[in-house]
Amino acid sequence: MPQPLPAELETWLDERWAGLRARAAGIEPVADPAGLAAWRRTLLASDFAFDVLQRQPQWLAAGACAALCEAGDAAAVEARVNDALKGHEGDARFMAALRRVRHAEALRLIYRSVNGLDALEQTLAQTSALYAVLTSAALARAEAAIATRHGQARAADGSVQRLVVLAMGKLGGGELNFSSDIDLILAYGEAGESDGPRPLSNDEYFTRLGRELVRLLAERTADGSVARVDLRLRPFGRSGRLALSFEAMEQYYQREGRDWERYAWIKARPLAGDIAAGERLIETLRPFVYRRYLDYTAFAGLREMKALIDAEVGRKELDDNIKLGAGGIREIEFCVQLLQLIRGGRETDLRVRGLLDALAVCERRGLVDQASAGRLRAAYIFLRQLENRLQMFADAQTHSAPADSVARQRIALALDYPDWPALAADLERHRAVVRAEFAALLLPHAGANAESAAAADVALWRAAVDGDLSDAMLEARGFVPGAAVRAELAALPGAAAVRAMSARSAARLDRLMPHLLAAAQASVAPVEGLRRLCRLVQAVARRSSYLTLLEEQPLARQRLAALCADSAWLAERVIAQPLLLDDVLDPRIDQLPLRRAEITATIGEALANLDRHDAEAELERLAETRASLAFRLGLAFRDGQVEAPATARRLAALAEAVVAAVLVLARADLRGRHGMLGDGGGFAVLGYGSLGGAELGFASDLDLVFVYDEALATQRSDGPQPLEGTVWLQRLAQRIVHWLGALHRGGRLYEVDTRLRPDGSKGLLVTSMPAFAGYQRERAWSWEHQALLRARGVAGDGALLARFDALRRDIVCAPRDPARVRAEVSDMRVRWRRERDRSDARRIDLKQGRGGLVDLEFMLQGLVLAHAAAHPALARGHSTPQWLCACRDASLLPAAATEALAAAHARLLGRSLRCALDARPRLVERDPDIDAASTTIARAAQAAGFDL
Repeated sequence: MPQPLPAELETWLDERWAGLRARAAGIEPVADPAGLAAWRRTLLASDFAFDVLQRQPQWLAAGACAALCEAGDAAAVEARVNDALKGHEGDARFMAALRRVRHAEALRLIYRSVNGLDALEQTLAQTSALYAVLTSAALARAEAAIATRHGQARAADGSVQRLVVLAMGKLGGGELNFSSDIDLILAYGEAGESDGPRPLSNDEYFTRLGRELVRLLAERTADGSVARVDLRLRPFGRSGRLALSFEAMEQYYQREGRDWERYAWIKARPLAGDIAAGERLIETLRPFVYRRYLDYTAFAGLREMKALIDAEVGRKELDDNIKLGAGGIREIEFCVQLLQLIRGGRETDLRVRGLLDALAVCERRGLVDQASAGRLRAAYIFLRQLENRLQMFADAQTHSAPADSVARQRIALALDYPDWPALAADLERHRAVVRAEFAALLLPHAGANAESAAAADVALWRAAVDGDLSDAMLEARGFVPGAAVRAELAALPGAAAVRAMSARSAARLDRLMPHLLAAAQASVAPVEGLRRLCRLVQAVARRSSYLTLLEEQPLARQRLAALCADSAWLAERVIAQPLLLDDVLDPRIDQLPLRRAEITATIGEALANLDRHDAEAELERLAETRASLAFRLGLAFRDGQVEAPATARRLAALAEAVVAAVLVLARADLRGRHGMLGDGGGFAVLGYGSLGGAELGFASDLDLVFVYDEALATQRSDGPQPLEGTVWLQRLAQRIVHWLGALHRGGRLYEVDTRLRPDGSKGLLVTSMPAFAGYQRERAWSWEHQALLRARGVAGDGALLARFDALRRDIVCAPRDPARVRAEVSDMRVRWRRERDRSDARRIDLKQGRGGLVDLEFMLQGLVLAHAAAHPALARGHSTPQWLCACRDASLLPAAATEALAAAHARLLGRSLRCALDARPRLVERDPDIDAASTTIARAAQAAGFDL
């Protein structure tokens, strides 16, 4: 709310306004009370605005004032600037016009900010848009001038080359300060030579062009300058060439790039010149900025930059600097950018340039809690608003309050504070919040020696390094028997990956290993845990990021040691694919028991940014994402966050999403080679077995069947190498099976079994719907109808899947003799048990044993097949929990029995999943819980008339 002004300031404003009225000869200044109040408020906030109005008094006219009040955006800024620059021939006239239009637009920004017409975000965006169009206009003038003398730059193949002007820092992020300098990097595509009468090498050509661009923008004339241009962020800084080719840029960042440069490139964007080429360059350099794995080495870069800034603050006495001082803008930026660098390689939505946008993504992702995000957002808006007003006051690049008390008072009043002390109190409150948030971010990573290792563990590791390790030494530290782990620990120091480590990484490993020994010793299985930890250290020895994190975070070490000790499947996945460490160490893991919609969205996100012409890269990323999601589901189940039935359903949903994605990729690959068949529909993938029944395990294979619309058989694909319809469809199915089962760097997607198709392994891989229907009606065995009960569409054409659902319903609901069904189902189950049951007096096979999961499945399938004709609702289910409910509703099972069977199913399924997590067979010691569950199932089957 506007504050009343002291009398002396009112008098001072009256004098200023009177001086402007006198200056505006022949112009009738705005006279209405609201307009007059707006101008007085502007003059209170900015001496620079007064200077501009003295030079351009036409802005005081009533019509001009109305134009200032009209809302604008980047497009409007561009249109106004380009209009103002038309028709100015000659270097001097153009430079004068460039400066005058900058002053006019700056006046507009001040007027709208001070009078509450634009929020901070709008002010920053329009300031950024202003400098983008000014830079583009200056570049166009510079290009025209150099082309007159030297022609156009060309590559070796004759293609025209243009300068790429990259905006860095706040200009790149679209959040430029009012009076900031602009950070630019200049580049060009390829080496070559210009084609003019006085040709230049492209290196020299673009160097001269860059100098001319800087001169047009930064040279001070009678009208001032447009912007201070800072090119020090370029490779090698001040000593580097002014403009570099893309190849030279890429080589520099691969070989010389430093951590602080990664922070700088987060906000980089093409500003002027060849925008498309600039986007390609940024994409090329993306791996330098965002690493494929979680990059905890970003902490080291942050510490280095923060130390340099703190030294500068101390040297120049900048404690009150709201940008660089403690609790200032830079610390907020560091908080957000650190998270972007750590996770942006895996979570692509973090690759946004603007800070507030990035903070919103961090909050949505759970990287910053809602309360902290709110505090950081409020502090950032306050500090940036104050920063802008400090700079608007005199068009000076300042981040500290003026020493003059009157100037301070004016700034406070224009920000609706009663006085400077009131503003300063709010400033200190926000800075204290930022200091606390920044400290909380860095505190867990304050250094390796925050927690000293036990001397005995240090000695144990030193013995391993020196070759003096003994069983007795290991057993004294809790690793019993020592012989079971001595070879792995003794071999670790001499492993090739460890010997190849840099001196810095080797020192880090020496500090880390005693802590890992302690973490393993404290786990439930010290020997097995340490053996797997030793293998994991070898796997990540070249990735110092993970060693850094484990060295500095005790909780991460404990979590990893526990996982290695009690979950062989999860541990082996991490050893084989160290990228999965990202999931083990993710602080949000407790919040991520993924649901179907989230799984599908994550798979889609993984493929969204890939090159559709590179199937291998797409499959690689898909495999990594699939492994990560399965791993997270395993962690959630292991930690008791999700029960067994829900875990099995989510694993099935993951497989379904992967199959759908592979279908899209396979179809695109065929389209590129042979064109499309029909309109792209008419093909579907059916999931059988555990996938169809949504009871998938952690290492389950996929039972798949492929069907197609018979109309496609007589068509040909429309590409340059057309194929007959059946051949095209056969190749599509083959690609899906091959790509799902192929071993990628990110791991294998799934083993695939296609033997449940009509006529089994002797039949065609792809079947038309009429042929599939004929087989099911005329030739299928009873066990195949049992299998059909669990079948459902998992990917492909919706209309075709609807036809399959109708066929399945007809087959399942066909009248059958219940006694014959019971006999056939019982006979098949007995044969299966004879072939597959590994139970004995002491142990039970959770799946195949008497009263096991398959007994329950067969009993329910028998009930459905026997009674679906009378109770069609039975045909809707595909899974054990669904069939239990349906049988209860049809009065085929008592309610109490249904509840007991559901509990038994959950207990056996949970134990089965735990066996998979520990890489053990589903053959477990009998205990009261298991015996009770199996007895419940066996008795229910007997009561229902099945002799299983």
